[in-house]
Amino acid sequence: MPDEITGQQQVERVLDGFFAAAKERAERISPSYLSLWETLEESAAGGKRLRPRIVMTAYTHLGGQDLGAAARVGAAFELLHTALIVHDDVIDLDFVRRGQDNVPGVYRRRAEMVGEAPEAARHRGLSVGIIAGDLALSGAFRILDSVDTDPFTREALAGILHDAVFASAGGELIDVDFSFQPGAPPVSEILEMERLKTAVYSFEAPLRAGAVLAGAGTDAVAALGRFGRDTGIAYQVVDDLLGVFGNESATGKSSLGDLREGKRTVLIAYAAQTPCWAELSEIIGRPDMQPADADRARDLLVACGARDYAQNLAADYAASARRHLDCAELPAGLAAMLDAVVSSSVNRGR
Repeated sequence: MPDEITGQQQVERVLDGFFAAAKERAERISPSYLSLWETLEESAAGGKRLRPRIVMTAYTHLGGQDLGAAARVGAAFELLHTALIVHDDVIDLDFVRRGQDNVPGVYRRRAEMVGEAPEAARHRGLSVGIIAGDLALSGAFRILDSVDTDPFTREALAGILHDAVFASAGGELIDVDFSFQPGAPPVSEILEMERLKTAVYSFEAPLRAGAVLAGAGTDAVAALGRFGRDTGIAYQVVDDLLGVFGNESATGKSSLGDLREGKRTVLIAYAAQTPCWAELSEIIGRPDMQPADADRARDLLVACGARDYAQNLAADYAASARRHLDCAELPAGLAAMLDAVVSSSVNRGR
């Protein structure tokens, strides 16, 4: 749709302006600070801009007219996304994202190139990752505060963004805690962690923010939040599946990493309740895992029914999300657009 194209272009202009101003300020401090901002800008570029698209979709279909204001809200959520993935890479000790050096990876490599020892270079990369994530996070609130709207709406938007950060941090902590616990938590706990860590900031909050900015009623805002919750959970369950069974060239994500890490996902939580767990638990979570080991783990996840369970669970949450669209305050055009969002969320990698 033309309005969406225009809206997305405005999101890019907001982000470009934000980084241009930040780089100008950073250059006055030091060349190395400018370099950090350039690296962060590269990290934020080239994504699918899912969250700004969701903001713009809700806003325009609920009667919003000021695309410039909506673009700023969308850009704020995109910067939040950048902050969270940079911090997530630090937590996971990852130095590569989608086949390329991420922020910690860039700085680890630079340190290695000037002769730093491997451990010192690793420490430098992770340290800069924390700094970069903090800058993106503060930038999200700075951009949101510049939205041209009334004080009541601005305060409501700030509350939504803050709640998203609060939920995501809680979900991340629970995820970290899972990695130190023996066995695997129940599926219900995995789903709640994934809702907090991903669904809130990626779907619930952007939809609610777009609706609030458009002046939508409380029923519409609440229905969109429920839709976003269930869509986000379905999205993350599919992400768990792709992390093990996905085609790396299509997903850009290693199909070995989650198994090697022993990441607690819906697949693992389900398998832990089956006889396959005795063998599977001896395979996953090993830093020296080989492709043949991963193949055996996949075979066990299929044999015990974990893959089918996860696929059905994603489909169930997608169906639940669609039911939330049956709200008198949601226009038919918006419902149709969001139905497509559900479809694209659960059909990735197929």
